[in-house]
Amino acid sequence: MSFGSFDNKSENVVSDINVTPLVDVMLVLLIVFMITMPVLTQSIPLELPTSSIEKQSEPKKVMRIAINQSGTYIGEQIVDEQQLKSQLTHQFEEDKDTVIAISADVAVEYRHVVKVLELAQQAGLKKIGFVTESAK
Repeated sequence: MSFGSFDNKSENVVSDINVTPLVDVMLVLLIVFMITMPVLTQSIPLELPTSSIEKQSEPKKVMRIAINQSGTYIGEQIVDEQQLKSQLTHQFEEDKDTVIAISADVAVEYRHVVKVLELAQQAGLKKIGFVTESAK
């Protein structure tokens, strides 16, 4: 290695690279990788649960119920509470996995929605969803 002099009259430039900081950084990286590699290769033995759900070839039946200011509808037909209860009970007897899709108008009082939920629960239907519009 050559060193420059402190003499201002000399205009020799030292063109050798100082490799000491480079070696220090490389040694630190080597130590870090040597410590982290065994941690990365270890694994934790787990017994993950398996699902018993099979793919269904046919989709589940969906019963659509719409609620607006004038009443409760099944399809295009308006129904009262007794008719709705009998339809829900009939649907449960026909297919226990029926999904109830409730569409309620924004202006409808919450008690009307709760009544439909209560009737569906009394009929034995457990799969209930709410139909909404996505915000734009």
